Amino acid sequence: MSFRPLVGKAPGQEAGPRDRDHRQRGPGQPSSARRGAQPSPPPAFNSLPGLLIDPLHREFGWSRGEIGLAVSIDMALYGLTAPFAAALMDRFGIRRVVASALTMVATGAIASVWMTASWQLMLYWGLLVGLGTGSMAMAFAATVTNRWFVARRGLVTGILTAAGASGQLVFLPLCAWIVDRHGWEPASVTVGLAALVVVPFVWLLMRDHPADVGLAPYGGTYVAKPAPARGAARRTVRVLVDAARTGPFWLLAGAFAICGASTNGLIRTHFVPSAHDHHMPITVAASLLAVIGVFDVIGTIFSGWLTDRFDARRLLAVYYALRGISLLFLPMLMAPDVRPPMVFFIVFYGLDWVATVPPTLALCREQYGDDSAIVFGWVLASHQVGAAVVAFLGGVARDVFGSYDVVWYAAGALCAMAALMSLVIRRVPVPKEPAVGR
Repeated sequence: MSFRPLVGKAPGQEAGPRDRDHRQRGPGQPSSARRGAQPSPPPAFNSLPGLLIDPLHREFGWSRGEIGLAVSIDMALYGLTAPFAAALMDRFGIRRVVASALTMVATGAIASVWMTASWQLMLYWGLLVGLGTGSMAMAFAATVTNRWFVARRGLVTGILTAAGASGQLVFLPLCAWIVDRHGWEPASVTVGLAALVVVPFVWLLMRDHPADVGLAPYGGTYVAKPAPARGAARRTVRVLVDAARTGPFWLLAGAFAICGASTNGLIRTHFVPSAHDHHMPITVAASLLAVIGVFDVIGTIFSGWLTDRFDARRLLAVYYALRGISLLFLPMLMAPDVRPPMVFFIVFYGLDWVATVPPTLALCREQYGDDSAIVFGWVLASHQVGAAVVAFLGGVARDVFGSYDVVWYAAGALCAMAALMSLVIRRVPVPKEPAVGR
């Protein structure tokens, strides 16, 4: 449940106060392994709602649209909270924000076992879990990357983003088994308890800045920890206003909204109930999503490696185009059992799942410099708004048309638009990052 920033010294990197006593440590070695930690990102906690659609529909009689609305609130708040969370981390520190967020997730997940009305689902899983996971969203990875690394930022972003998939690997099959054997309530409690277990590790092990442990950022020189940034909300809004005056922001936000619609909003929320419509057991469908998580790790880390070497715009165009093509074929692949074409789709979609994050963050950094973490938070907000819209409309489409086919086709067309939007983002010349031992 934890990932520790691997912060060592690149060749030629200036040593910090404590590193002068530890010069024998090799570059890239986990010198902060005993001092810093990162919890698995929110996908681990957000993997449950897609498994609850059918059980809640059967138990309470709520429509899929109502349940989808709660999921959409969760996803929207996940995104809208992110830019403010990035600013709050600058003000209060990463450790305090993450510990508070985990507590909020635990409260919402555990309290949901006593709900009797759909508005309570919107309150617990929509509001509380949405705010909690949003405070640990990908803007968190951006903040960690910007503070702890100078070299290899694309690769590090890929690793931190892929960490969420490792949580999904554990939670999806486990929660699916619990839902199938014991009902949805124990699964919800499991998510809540898992969040609570992480809190003391975050509080005891996580550090806010390399200077807290006398280290320099990997590939950079030692810098003192800056004073807390006051006026977090004001700064967040100011950065949005400034970024909104530029064309690249709207292109990045629009493309990333489609990314969210075609992943969190569509596959994570509606793949399991859609497969179940074709008589596939819920545990099998959830296991397929977990397999997506396996290849997500590989694809995102590889995408980070590519981002350090190739044009991020072209990478995004390729990712979105291939994703759109695969979605157009998905309705034809649904069956009661798992067949080779479905396995191919799962493997490919896993490789492409959040491969878009490293190049998108790289473009934010290229375009907006020191404000890139907050700008990326706003871009992530668009990602989750897109996910929220499709999570809701996907449920409505299922209620109206009796299947999800129209949603798959529409998402495929949107991905083609995202590919074009990515290609027209203007380039900004940037200096090369310091060379690190290859």
